[in-house]
Amino acid sequence: MTTLITKYFPIINEEQRRQFAALYDLYADWNAKINVVSRKDFDQLYLRHILHSLAIAKVCQFEAGARVLDVGCGGGFPSVPLAIMFPETKFISADSIGKKITVVKGVCEGAGIKNIDARNVRVEQIDEKFDYIVSRAVTEMPTFVKWIWSKIERGQRGTLPNGILYLKGGDLAEELAATKMQWQQYNISDFFEEDFFETKKVVYTAK
Repeated sequence: MTTLITKYFPIINEEQRRQFAALYDLYADWNAKINVVSRKDFDQLYLRHILHSLAIAKVCQFEAGARVLDVGCGGGFPSVPLAIMFPETKFISADSIGKKITVVKGVCEGAGIKNIDARNVRVEQIDEKFDYIVSRAVTEMPTFVKWIWSKIERGQRGTLPNGILYLKGGDLAEELAATKMQWQQYNISDFFEEDFFETKKVVYTAK
């Protein structure tokens, strides 16, 4: 299972390999109780959820101590894989649905992931500042920006200036133009060769 991760991230250490390997059984156990990953694609967990989340790590490496908020994290994507990849970075995984946060907490406990604070909260209720905000297709971009723009602190706590890193698919031109902001689009197929990533992107804007 983890060969897909080591194929693209060969330098991860033994602890990271162990944590990535632990995710399959942990998500399988939790998914049987609380369905957070579609049952029809659970066999593709490493491709469609874990590796997809890690596309963000190909675009931006977070520094130790950087603060990253995952909005609408669901079962913990992209924040759980990113927290394993960047163990010195502080992640908050936020979702308004309590049972999803129960899964994130259970997975983190089982895998020994210590750098995630999982919160059952609506993003509007969070009043802290962050260096980066990550998410995976939770809503239209103009709405998303309205929710979170004031929560990003200017600066640079990684290989890109602080900002939004968002996983999305398809033709985004109109949606991004509606925000009246400058965006960079990174094709995930430039990083990962699997067909699943053909139309998928990481979109980024700096604060």
